[in-house]
Amino acid sequence: MTTATLEFSAGQRVLCRPGVSDPNLRAWDAADELLLDEALRRVHAGDRVLVVDDQFGALTLGLSDYAPVSVADSAVLGGALSANISLNPDIPSAVQLASWLNPPQGPFDLIVMRVPRQSEYLAWLLRWVNSALAVNGCLLAGGMIKHLPDRSVDVFAEAMPTEAVLPARKKARVVVCRRGEANLAGWSGLWKGYSVPGVPVAVEAMPAVFARDRLDIGTRELLPLVAPAVARLPKGARVLDLACGNGVLGLAALACRDDIRVEFADVSAQAVASLRHNLMRCGFDARASVCHSDGVDRGAGNYQLILLNPPFHEGGVVGDHIALRLFRDAARHLEPEGTLLMVGNRHLGYHRSLKRYFSSVVQRAASPRFVVFEACL
Repeated sequence: MTTATLEFSAGQRVLCRPGVSDPNLRAWDAADELLLDEALRRVHAGDRVLVVDDQFGALTLGLSDYAPVSVADSAVLGGALSANISLNPDIPSAVQLASWLNPPQGPFDLIVMRVPRQSEYLAWLLRWVNSALAVNGCLLAGGMIKHLPDRSVDVFAEAMPTEAVLPARKKARVVVCRRGEANLAGWSGLWKGYSVPGVPVAVEAMPAVFARDRLDIGTRELLPLVAPAVARLPKGARVLDLACGNGVLGLAALACRDDIRVEFADVSAQAVASLRHNLMRCGFDARASVCHSDGVDRGAGNYQLILLNPPFHEGGVVGDHIALRLFRDAARHLEPEGTLLMVGNRHLGYHRSLKRYFSSVVQRAASPRFVVFEACL
């Protein structure tokens, strides 16, 4: 873990990006710098301030003099804030952290938001912001220009009035908005899903969830191997769907047998909410549990089978650093005779990475783009 110093108009913060050692991967980018400068120019003493989807704490800690509330979809933020608060002992107050599982209550005078890469999640966020922003409040929404979603101009226009588009700086952009009328009640984009053979209802998900309206092509390679793997499990076996997304792999496992228990974990709060929604609709909730976490919770115990389709990007950074953490967690929580069944992009060479943690790595299926591996301790 490396640290660097973020300098801005109100001072500086020493920040780290937990889980990576590459010094080129900083805990902030130019969009954070531009958002901080504009927020500090506009904020007043006594204002209620909300930060939405901060990545690693740069915005929340940069605005710490105003005791902001911070809400994020990703569970990564909690650990990042803890690590970065410890590097900055002068921070004046404890951080109030929330997720979409327990969203904060408005009104807020100033909302500072990272613009997500997904246009549908942006549409959801703007409608939620309308419910949380004070009548005369202000939204500052920013991101790196190359990562702004398609149709972002239209998405903003459909949800709330834009007061200004600030000049770009270091390839970052900030938009200033006021409260609009669009809200989440009756919004047609809230849930999308698809049918999976064997699962009793369509598998649905909220806007922040990966591949929510179609079966991911990597998961499509892994899915046919789930039923044979579940059939070999002993009665009462524990299964983990790690980085579960909408939970399609674990739901398929639950549909195969009624004498196993499946636990689900994902870094996204909206994935967790979606999974709870799907479990209730399938009638599987008594045999399942869900955890909002970055990886496997240390107290989770061991599993006979772990299912995994690891993400390969984090906030625009593509690589295997997330998968390596998940492989390590899987190895720590696999029973001695257990199995990890995972799919990954062929070009990432996961067969080599898996051998750091598992003595046996066998290819079970492949396509031009994806490979499925079975790994054992």
